[in-house]
Amino acid sequence: MAKASSKNILITGGAGFIGANMTAFYLQKGEAVTILDNFSRPGVYKNVYWLRKLGGNLSIKFCDVSVDKDILDYEVEKVDAVIHLAAQVAVTSSVINPREDFETNALGTLNVLEAIRKSKNRPPVIYSSTNKVYGEMEDVRIKSNKSRHLFSDFPHGVSEEFQLDFHSPYGCSKGTADQYVRDYARIYGLKTAVFRQSCIYGPRQFGIEDQGWVAWFIIAAVLGRPIVIYGDGKQVRDLLYINDLISLFDATFEKIDKVCGEVFNIGGGQKFTISVWKEFGPLLEKYLEKKIKVKYSDWRRGDQKVYISDIRKAKRLLNWEPKVEVEEGVGRLCKWVQENKELF
Repeated sequence: MAKASSKNILITGGAGFIGANMTAFYLQKGEAVTILDNFSRPGVYKNVYWLRKLGGNLSIKFCDVSVDKDILDYEVEKVDAVIHLAAQVAVTSSVINPREDFETNALGTLNVLEAIRKSKNRPPVIYSSTNKVYGEMEDVRIKSNKSRHLFSDFPHGVSEEFQLDFHSPYGCSKGTADQYVRDYARIYGLKTAVFRQSCIYGPRQFGIEDQGWVAWFIIAAVLGRPIVIYGDGKQVRDLLYINDLISLFDATFEKIDKVCGEVFNIGGGQKFTISVWKEFGPLLEKYLEKKIKVKYSDWRRGDQKVYISDIRKAKRLLNWEPKVEVEEGVGRLCKWVQENKELF
């Protein structure tokens, strides 16, 4: 983001994994950052402590985006850009409590959009959506080898034109928010962009079993906790290291007038893929220099055998592409977890 065009950044969910890294990036650029968070996620207070030690112009406030509309209205009026990350992030949690999932993801996003629409300055907003809006993709033809499942078609991965099929309460709530963000650009003229994100990973990620699987496997392996592989371990995902995602947010704000209302599928793309355990497991064993025992269990409902983002639209419109290869990024995260075991 060009410093001349933005001085104050508002990040909802700013104490989480992506938010904390995003906050650190903008603080180090000399920008003012306001974090709004309900502090419900494991590890967020550790991220807040880390951010405060960095110094800079940082404001941290409690806000539940699903209910605290007055706080949103007040804070949005003062900022130049909004990064909307606040969310319920796990499919399994959405199945257990679909109402809370809806209120956080769908209603919370509507409240953010309404605060922006009613504001005098109408700051641009980027919304962090998910590849789960495409559902289980059960009609997509799959082929397999000994270590991974593969698309029979879609040589570049899944594009933004792929049919939406939400398939879970989480997919429904995020997909609803996703579409609201698009239409607030079309109907009200807000400057918005939507990132349908694949697997994002990196330091400050306190992964748990049902969300943040890359970090979870590393944390569990380092601490000797049990690891369960749901399915056959040959599921394939494209991985995007956190620094590459941050550079994309920054590039998008710089070109928001050009890409207003656009949706982007965001991940490592075809170059940066790995299977969930058949390939990730040996890589992790190499970095940790030990054999890792796992147990296998039934497939989870709605799990995609393959998901790879087609990132050509982001490359074309934003001149962006990921740089951190999977082996390098996983190595960095392993090193961070090993050096910060006390955080877990």
